[in-house]
Amino acid sequence: MSHLKYFAYADHGVRLRELLHYSQAVRVGDCIECSGQCTSFPKVDEPRLTTSGGWDPKTGDVPKDLSQELENIFTNIDLNLRDAGGKGWDQVFKVRLYTTVLDEENVGKFIALLRQWTPNHTPILTAVVVAGLSAPTLHFEVEVEAHDPEEAVESN
Repeated sequence: MSHLKYFAYADHGVRLRELLHYSQAVRVGDCIECSGQCTSFPKVDEPRLTTSGGWDPKTGDVPKDLSQELENIFTNIDLNLRDAGGKGWDQVFKVRLYTTVLDEENVGKFIALLRQWTPNHTPILTAVVVAGLSAPTLHFEVEVEAHDPEEAVESN
């Protein structure tokens, strides 16, 4: 049976682990699964049920521009995967997008970022429109799964 290893990247990821008792990523053998990355988040000193997000990974600040928030999601996923010992988006094979808005501009931005971060492969994608996420300010949440066989061999 694979051994579970939990990760929370420095600064805001660690603060969220301490405040909300969840990890940013878990490694199960040669796979890494990331906690959902959202586009917005209440300040850490205002505890509410929520998930990780499109904030600045050091300060937790969320930009007002939704396009920048989407970019932060992809950057934070890459940081999250590397913190768990992976090599980033090159190893992502599955993407789950939850969204409260399904408009051409934001979906187009998401697809452009997916192409930018995975230029050499096309991961599978599930997109689900939901009535709401864990906070009223959330518009997007993205979960990924990655396969990292080299690290799994090294850690055995």
